[in-house]
Amino acid sequence: MSSSLSSPSVLLNTGVQMPLLGLGTYKLVASEEVLRAVDAALAAGYRAFDSAAVYENEAGLGRALRELLPKYGLIREDVFIISKLDPKDQGERAMEGALQSLSQLDLGYIDLYLIHCPGTQGLAVTDQRNPGNRAQSWAILEELHGQGKLKAIGVSNYTPAHMRELMQSCKITPAVLQVEFHPKLCQRELRSVCKEYGVCFQSYSSLGKGKLLTDPVVSEVAKNCERTPAQVLLRWAVQQGVPVLPKSSNPDRIQGNAQMFDFTLSDVDMDRMSALDCGQKYCRDSSNIV
Repeated sequence: MSSSLSSPSVLLNTGVQMPLLGLGTYKLVASEEVLRAVDAALAAGYRAFDSAAVYENEAGLGRALRELLPKYGLIREDVFIISKLDPKDQGERAMEGALQSLSQLDLGYIDLYLIHCPGTQGLAVTDQRNPGNRAQSWAILEELHGQGKLKAIGVSNYTPAHMRELMQSCKITPAVLQVEFHPKLCQRELRSVCKEYGVCFQSYSSLGKGKLLTDPVVSEVAKNCERTPAQVLLRWAVQQGVPVLPKSSNPDRIQGNAQMFDFTLSDVDMDRMSALDCGQKYCRDSSNIV
């Protein structure tokens, strides 16, 4: 990564730095919407962008970056691109799925490629083929990592049991686990498993799909800090060393979300927010996938 990295980063087990702040692009599909969001994000100092095959915006994201990087005096190596394997390609179609992501993005390589979830689209959560399929996907990701096409590989939406299973069979330790994480879902066991294996724990849905923006405790902490609820929720994560991927198509919000590196939450405020933990999930739940 060059010195044009505007935001703090975390060191992955591959020896590469990954920005603590990235733009989530879920639900950004129209190419002009993707272009506007990427433009606002680059202007605000974002250097990481999170996509997935199922978001159907890999091609739009790649195009936007190729067009906009020169405007900010940046090159491909200055940005960190994350994408994910389509659950329908889990297993024997993983090579085809990953190569499709590489082709759609058309940026030469992908910085971090994740298995999107432990299950396989079209199979029941109890289907005994799920473990074999994800093991096969992982072996294929390891192969593409060896070829330099995927600079780092990891997983998303895995539970502690899925992580332990992977660690028993993998040749390459996953660089990242990306899961839902916010004060109402502190994920203590998962974070402990990640720490044990040297895996970076990365957060998505840091705002609880917007539900936490009106939480009384979050609102009070924000008021005391003279910050927005979104800023204190993101700060709560990064202050624990957890990278975040807030998603927005609104340029003002994209800029606002980036303004969390110039203040610190007190221990009392951190504890008050962490005390909201009740295991509340607003996104997918993988706990019943065998």
